[in-house]
Amino acid sequence: MSSSRATRVLVLNSGSSSVKYQLLDMSDSSRLAVGLVERIGEETSRLKHTHVESGATREWTGPIPDHEAALKAVAEELAKDGLGLDSPELAAIGHRVVHGGQTFTAPTVVDDAVLAEIERLIPVAPLHNPANLTGIRTAQALRPDLPQVAVFDTAFHTTMPESAARYAIDVATADAHRIRRYGFHGTSHAYVARATAKLLGRTPEEVNVIVLHLGNGASASAVRAGVCVDTSMGLTPLEGLVMGTRSGDVDPAVIFHLMRVGGMSTDEIDTLLNKKSGLIGLCGDNDMREIRRRVDEGDEQAQLAFDIYIHRLKKYIGAYYAVLGRVDAVAFTAGVGENASPVRDAAMAGLEGLGLSVDGERNAVRSDEPRLISPEYSRVAVAVVPTDEELEIATQTYALVGSNTQQ
Repeated sequence: MSSSRATRVLVLNSGSSSVKYQLLDMSDSSRLAVGLVERIGEETSRLKHTHVESGATREWTGPIPDHEAALKAVAEELAKDGLGLDSPELAAIGHRVVHGGQTFTAPTVVDDAVLAEIERLIPVAPLHNPANLTGIRTAQALRPDLPQVAVFDTAFHTTMPESAARYAIDVATADAHRIRRYGFHGTSHAYVARATAKLLGRTPEEVNVIVLHLGNGASASAVRAGVCVDTSMGLTPLEGLVMGTRSGDVDPAVIFHLMRVGGMSTDEIDTLLNKKSGLIGLCGDNDMREIRRRVDEGDEQAQLAFDIYIHRLKKYIGAYYAVLGRVDAVAFTAGVGENASPVRDAAMAGLEGLGLSVDGERNAVRSDEPRLISPEYSRVAVAVVPTDEELEIATQTYALVGSNTQQ
């Protein structure tokens, strides 16, 4: 490959104590390297790096004090494989940023104004945006000459009409505090909606899809002709479906009740709803594999947790069917959606009147490829579509800056 043709994109997903990364070549969307740095700030920090072509994996454990040291360690590992950050073939670094508010509706080249706005959004994403900012600033210091692109989890959902995005509270209060439904997992929903259309042999503009991103965090979206018109998460990722440790939808008065009657502080309630609720709150486990094992052994508490999870999921499928009017496909994705066949089966059970059902044999097949699990002549396709958020971030990043790298 000529050095005058920069086609590589490094994707960084910076968490509060971790950095996930992938280096991709966008000439063919292939992965060159993948890795993870975790437990940043601890004596037992760990770096795992894989060179994809050779399959060689290196692991290192030791103190990594901060994100700057983490990214320098990543750069060293990439350099060992001849894929260093100083390569002229590197076109840009794409960063996952969780919250872009209403400001950022598309991938954006980072400058000082962009950084300031991401920082201004910290109050609505206190767990994520600070870490995302740290990753961007550290990468800027390592390669100040290279375009840094922010790809926002919320961007795909900014197409929601006001009727879906607004909460029914006083407008002046909502606007003063930027209270509205933003939605999350946007890169996954965008990728899966497009991949589902491809699986059906159609363009995104031709299909209406309900996307079910079911992992430890879970969200649903209604996508009409490639455009999001509704999604289950709201101001924060707490709203919507039952999740691993998050409650999803609750009556807001539960919070006041816990304050007045339970004597709980706002921080205690925040911890309860975000970290001690959902599946783990209902049965003590947030791993669907363990829950299903317990269900199979007759554990009533695990069965109830599973039933509540499925009940909420069905409600959203039905609601988004109504929102879209016509549904061409329902697509399951993410860790649970891609791997837990009992969840898919239970979610579709009883919805035959809506044209939704799964074929038992097809549903039982495990594969890393997009596939249909509905019967041959089903009115609505039911699909399993593995998500690829890193590829989506790289694709959006390269689409924005790639034309500037061609000589």
